[in-house]
Amino acid sequence: MGTTPAKAALFDSLASVAQALGNGRRAEIVDVLDQGERSVDELAAEISQSVANTSQHLQVLSRAGLVRSRRAGNRVFYRLADDGVGELWAAVRDVATRRVAEVGVLADDYLGDRAEIEPVSVAELERRLALGDVVVLDVRPETEYRAGHIAGSRSVPLPTLEAVAPTLPRRAQIVAYCRGPYCVYAHDAVRILRSRGLKARRLDVGFPEWRRAGLPVETPA
Repeated sequence: MGTTPAKAALFDSLASVAQALGNGRRAEIVDVLDQGERSVDELAAEISQSVANTSQHLQVLSRAGLVRSRRAGNRVFYRLADDGVGELWAAVRDVATRRVAEVGVLADDYLGDRAEIEPVSVAELERRLALGDVVVLDVRPETEYRAGHIAGSRSVPLPTLEAVAPTLPRRAQIVAYCRGPYCVYAHDAVRILRSRGLKARRLDVGFPEWRRAGLPVETPA
């Protein structure tokens, strides 16, 4: 028969996973690693933290079994333990979006005015890719594109988009995507493209959601 201390210990252990995600910087690390493996120094730059602080956050995530690491020379690389971690993060994010009123306000502060940035659903983009009547731009950093991307998409990191925009077909529908619904790259990309007179929309999710849906992706051999 179970005992109260044993039950408490069990639920404390289960809650340790949620506790590991209960920090904005650690949630941000999981969001970045959902795109693919990154080194500690790359993660530190991405979340605007010192390498020491980033390493501490990674140790918390590692103890909770959410990330795995490998060493290559003097550098340490991290990745999510499995797809379930990405699914957990997406579930937490989506519940917060629906239940925490502040999220919408903060998203507007971060992403800017989204009223004129029309989203494209996964189903619609899948259909249009099959028809061949859409240009898909991956506006994430190139390292993330190389780790995996929507099949048929073109790597155009946001800092290069201004130079690339004049070469894009003016009559084509262009869809930009990045890490997920709260990734600013795709929103900014659509603004840039529309200011150039191009027809641009953004994917309403990101590459991880597309991949987990079992849709066509291209990854390193």
